[in-house]
Amino acid sequence: MSVKHAGVNLPLFSARSTHGWGIGELRDLVPLARWLSAAGFDRVMLLPLGTMEDGQSSPYSATSTLAIDPLFISLEDVPDFAAAGGEARLSPLARESLELARSAGTVRYDLVRRAKADALARAFDAFLTAEWEQLTPRAAALAAYIARERWWLEDYALFQAVAATMPSVPWRVWPAPLRDREPAALDDARRQLARDVLRQQYWQWIAETEWQEARTAARALGVGVFGDLPFVANAHSPEVWARASEFRLDVSVGVPPDAFSAVGQDWGLPAYNWDAIAGTDYAWLRQRARRMAALYDGIRVDHVIGLFRTYCRPAHGDPFFSPADEPDQRAQGLRVLTLLGESGAAIIAEDLGLVPDFLRESLTALSVPGCKVLRWERQWREPGAPFIDPRGYPADSAAMTGTHDTETLAIWWDDLSREDRHALLALAASAGATDARLRVDWSPAVRDALLGLMYRAASRELFLPIQDLFGWPDRINVPGTVSEANWSWALPWPVDALAAQPEAIARQTTLAALARESGRGLDGLD
Repeated sequence: MSVKHAGVNLPLFSARSTHGWGIGELRDLVPLARWLSAAGFDRVMLLPLGTMEDGQSSPYSATSTLAIDPLFISLEDVPDFAAAGGEARLSPLARESLELARSAGTVRYDLVRRAKADALARAFDAFLTAEWEQLTPRAAALAAYIARERWWLEDYALFQAVAATMPSVPWRVWPAPLRDREPAALDDARRQLARDVLRQQYWQWIAETEWQEARTAARALGVGVFGDLPFVANAHSPEVWARASEFRLDVSVGVPPDAFSAVGQDWGLPAYNWDAIAGTDYAWLRQRARRMAALYDGIRVDHVIGLFRTYCRPAHGDPFFSPADEPDQRAQGLRVLTLLGESGAAIIAEDLGLVPDFLRESLTALSVPGCKVLRWERQWREPGAPFIDPRGYPADSAAMTGTHDTETLAIWWDDLSREDRHALLALAASAGATDARLRVDWSPAVRDALLGLMYRAASRELFLPIQDLFGWPDRINVPGTVSEANWSWALPWPVDALAAQPEAIARQTTLAALARESGRGLDGLD
């Protein structure tokens, strides 16, 4: 009998700690994993951690899909920051920003960036003087990291250094020699910006060191860490700059009309040039998959249908799919999913929205779990569109109550008809998750009935947004909108204080019992 897992969806930025800087940080994964393990979970699913530009908060618009945003570095554990004098030596503006960020009810990216930019710069300066120029063992460790990760880090660090000299200027309008990556221009930039390039490499070294230590600690607690593989990189990114021929910059990626938008969506991201990528035998996608496997135990493949056929929206004219023909779409998707699986990381495919039948047939053929979101799993062609019993979901699937893009379980429940509420509670009762006589208005009992139903799903994977575990209404993102409320939600308590919060303790006990009853999550990593 295969192991059935239980996981929680929670953006790292939401998991703030007592001594953090107003945002969830890399080392905050450890106290989070401690609470998750005690509650019977053996998975945590995070949103992308890639470097974002100033003014940006969406993890899906990151400047790099390969780097870790220095915004997530836990500065209290960086010896060079302590050597530079710590918080006491920050500028008055940075100290004020830090104080405001820590007291804010949500993640204030502007304040966090202002404070950490000062702190990270001071840490690097201290490292440069005391370590790098003295050829110490820590300097050797950074040099070894740079050599090991050169395949992506060299382009990333140079791109970031050059971009800092031309703020808000896309690389496509950089001076032609740099734009076109002429070797002499690249060599000149590396010489002139050597210190800035090294600073970027140092920040990545610190970030990955903290991340790997935190991930190792989480695994020791029995919690595997899943990441999110964004479908494509931002147009203004080192990945696209370094491989411009493998992207179509004359169109943008989107999706056709679906449940989220009656007119479809335009993400403003470049499309893959699939012919050029195939000509390299998918070399960069292979490298990207290996990078993700080095960072995570498993990955959620965002917008997996886009790997089969990309919905391209030109500036003028009608949208089109690339590749255009179904046989080519099938063959390409199977090839790309196979090479992602060869990375060694567990794969979960985000197959939501309007997708062709061949997508889920392909996932089944590869034993790749797709997503089964309770609210959308219905027999839509039957009268009344009855809900599908989660006990009938395929074993190769990931059951969910919602995603970072949906309203929470509590809000969704309030919008349901009374008939639908009765139907779901009847399913829960038949599964032994609740009493069929339970009242249909939202309550802690209804919350636990729905959670109990999902724990009993036949799916090998289960991922629940942390808001749904508690019955909170707060959501992470509203698709198609730009708002300060998006991507800024934070837990109501510091993550390192969960063990002292009565509500969190009570939830931990109930959820651990559900895991035991359903045989899910407690067998640890496999």
